[in-house]
Formats: sequence, structure tokens, C-alpha cells
Amino acid sequence: MGILFVVGLFAVLNVYSFVLMGYDKRQAKRHGRRVPERTLFLLSFVGGCIGISLGMEKFRHKTQHKSFRILVPLSFVVVALVYGSLLKLMF
Repeated sequence: MGILFVVGLFAVLNVYSFVLMGYDKRQAKRHGRRVPERTLFLLSFVGGCIGISLGMEKFRHKTQHKSFRILVPLSFVVVALVYGSLLKLMF
């Protein structure tokens, strides 16, 4: 597993997370089928925390939910530690 793979995975997760936040906001406005919060948190903790955070700001979505205000920043710390350790092992 090379560094390009790790960086690419991180980028894809964040783009997907951002798009999913926009989709969920749209579905909320249309009273359509929503993305489960558990899915958004899972994406955040496996590496999509930047996309989730940017999506929260851009779409003004989930910003009033206490769980998102706490867990998304926490996921930044977890992801930084995990990805940092992974990159350290690679070099």
C-alpha cells in the first residue's frame, strides 16, 4: 500500500462525504429518504471528516446538532492519529 493510495483514499472519502452532506440536505428539504446519521459519523471517523465538516458549513446542515458539533471535531483527531501512524509505518 503506497502513499498515493492512502492520499487517494483520503481524497475520495472526503469528496464523497461532502457530496453526501449536500444530498442529505436536499433530501431534508424535499422530505425524501435521508442518509442515516450513523453513516455520516462512520464516514467521518474513517477519513471523511474534512468533507463532512465542509459540507456542514457549505450546506448549513447538521450544524445545530450537538452530536455533530462534538463528534466531527473528535473524528479529526482520530483520523489524524490513525493516518499519521499509517504514514509513519510506511516510511
